Amino acid sequence: MKQLYFVLFFTVCSLGFAQNNQAGTDIDGLKLYPNPVTQGKVYIQTPKNAPKQIFIFDVLGTQVLKTTILGRELNLSQLDKGVYILRVFENNRVATRKLIIK
Repeated sequence: MKQLYFVLFFTVCSLGFAQNNQAGTDIDGLKLYPNPVTQGKVYIQTPKNAPKQIFIFDVLGTQVLKTTILGRELNLSQLDKGVYILRVFENNRVATRKLIIK
């Protein structure tokens, strides 16, 4: 009976770790430049350069921009000067960065 509990425990733990390692991990090799943004455009580069879903939040947590980009360039000219939180989703991976607009 103890062996059955051990096998069940091991199975549940391994499934939990497998899910945590696959979904929501950081995007390796993400480059965000220039930061701070001065010309109204920011470039987001990843090794895969797949379509990226972009969310930008202000310091209060309010979503101020949601868009999808196919290349690297993101136009931020409609945002006011300030500090923002940028979330990038690409192929079941996510990265969060601080973004400053001057």
